[in-house]
Amino acid sequence: MNNLKISIIGAGNIGSAFALGLQKSGKILPENVMVTRRNLEKLTTFSEFGIQTTADNREAVRFADVVILAVKPYQAEEILAEIASEISSEKIIVSMVTGLKISKIKAIVGNHVFAFRAMPNTAMATCESMTCISSEKNCPKEIATRVTDLFSAVGETELIDEALQEASTILGASGIAFALRYIRAATQGGIEIGFSARTAQRIVAQTVKGAVSLLNERGEHPEGEIDLVTTPKGVTITGLNEMEHQGFSSALIKGLTASYRKIEDLK
Repeated sequence: MNNLKISIIGAGNIGSAFALGLQKSGKILPENVMVTRRNLEKLTTFSEFGIQTTADNREAVRFADVVILAVKPYQAEEILAEIASEISSEKIIVSMVTGLKISKIKAIVGNHVFAFRAMPNTAMATCESMTCISSEKNCPKEIATRVTDLFSAVGETELIDEALQEASTILGASGIAFALRYIRAATQGGIEIGFSARTAQRIVAQTVKGAVSLLNERGEHPEGEIDLVTTPKGVTITGLNEMEHQGFSSALIKGLTASYRKIEDLK
């Protein structure tokens, strides 16, 4: 995979996170990655890492084996039309654009190219993303493997039906913000009970990391791990019950479903 050439069209938050994650992973040579942005002055960090930069989207497509579309939804169709003539049958195009269907991509660039949708999150920058990937029907296994291997360089991957891509945006991509809001709230609580802000955040962040490691390594349901911490009349169950009385789980579920309704409205 080291020799695979990647172009990322759009070096915003998510495109930049992918480029930096690939550089951090060491699995793709920096000189084999190109990022685009109209304002090249904002790409100086990438140049320092050896990543190539350009303001010319068509040049980036010519350079690449895999083209990553990481632009705003309102820009996507115009940019696809701009680069369509450069996308040959040897190239793969992967859209990280919310709501942009594979059928729409192929309608613009042609049926000769293999198209995918991928929804990662900004933890790509630290190689800890959760990326949900969808392929078109009848996509050859070796092509799909090339794409999943690429995103596996920056975290975990899951192949899903395209109909679930909007849901994956909420649970995985927006989920970073939801998880960080919990960390912020727990840190504030830690300050209230006596810790400095720095120490409270460190304790909370490592505790969340530990909770995730338990689920990943043991494969248990969260309630099974919770049962190991709670004791009759104990402090943990008292706190958990108070959170539930205040609507903790309900608020989280309502937040997820509200975000999902919003994304459905944008279709």
